[in-house]
Amino acid sequence: MIDTLLVIEDDPETRELIVEELSEAGFTVKTAGDGAAGLQAMLDFQPDLVICDISMPIRSGFDLLEDLGSGYPQLDSIPFIFLTAFADRDTELHGRRLGADDFVTKPIDFDLLVEIVRARLSRGPARIRRLDVQLTGREAEALTWAARGKSSADAAILMNVTERTVNFHVENAMRKLGVGSRIQAALLAARAGLIRP
Repeated sequence: MIDTLLVIEDDPETRELIVEELSEAGFTVKTAGDGAAGLQAMLDFQPDLVICDISMPIRSGFDLLEDLGSGYPQLDSIPFIFLTAFADRDTELHGRRLGADDFVTKPIDFDLLVEIVRARLSRGPARIRRLDVQLTGREAEALTWAARGKSSADAAILMNVTERTVNFHVENAMRKLGVGSRIQAALLAARAGLIRP
């Protein structure tokens, strides 16, 4: 499956260069010209990774990342890379506190950008969506209660099933998600938007 990237950049020439380089590297690339359009694009097609300029009109990259952290759990697991002309420590610290995964400084070293993108796509919860993991209703319900801190016994009462049935559904979900504990399963499922704790 070809990974789909979203490039959010207000400068048309820079945007065109990034699209050209990433397309040549084998990615499908979509674009937006500002943070507001970028958020809408993320909601519309949930890209596998976002590359976003910091300084933009309407909504800056920082504004966009702040928006994501305050109300869009279905987008939480998408890796987010900032492009910046400001290679100073305070800018990077602020971005990382908001949840940025990486920074690439302008002028862009495209070989470096492609390697960073590949590295980010090869790990992390965003992979769950690309693997098309699907939980049954009962698996999602059992994991939701686990994410809320309920024991299997408590979840059994809430779900009106036996404790053994709860454990069965949680173990199936863990197997599908490729993790070894119910906490990991609940965390990854929540980040991928499969459950809403």
